[in-house]
Amino acid sequence: QVHLVESGGGLVQAGGSLRLSCAASGRTFRYYTMRWFRQAPGKEREFVASIRWSDGSTFDADSVKGRFTISRDNAKNTVYLQMNSLKPEDTAVYYCNAYNMYNLDDVWGQGTQVTVSS
Repeated sequence: QVHLVESGGGLVQAGGSLRLSCAASGRTFRYYTMRWFRQAPGKEREFVASIRWSDGSTFDADSVKGRFTISRDNAKNTVYLQMNSLKPEDTAVYYCNAYNMYNLDDVWGQGTQVTVSS
């Protein structure tokens, strides 16, 4: 059973930075793609960034390109989202997701709040 725990959210001023962490446990993640999503009040959940555990290849949403960086630490089974140049519109609950396209395992963390003040 995959288990994900996010941390690192908080309140930051516009232009500031935060680093979110997603600690994964429960099984080998070689065949998983790890993804970050976010959901602002009154809006649908949207994709932010992804990283394939096997080869580290990444993909970012256009809204965060050049500002956010997703990475992983294999030894710690942890995925990170480094967020720079934060904007008020980045305010949302950020969720970590683990997806396995082979067995269709799809697991979500509990979310962490990020608030960017103007």
